[in-house]
Amino acid sequence: MDEPDPESPSQISISSARKIVDTRNRISHGYDSVSAEILWSIVIRDLPLLKREVQLLLPPS
Repeated sequence: MDEPDPESPSQISISSARKIVDTRNRISHGYDSVSAEILWSIVIRDLPLLKREVQLLLPPS
């Protein structure tokens, strides 16, 4: 049996990935209005963790 590829999409873990996609859909498709206050709270509260997780996925520079 083959070993799982650590770089395959099924092995990549991003916290709150579903919420990220849902928010993107709301913004881009206008499903619901998203207030500036909600967007700002997401930026302040959640973006630092997402940045760290993405940096771990990138090759060292």
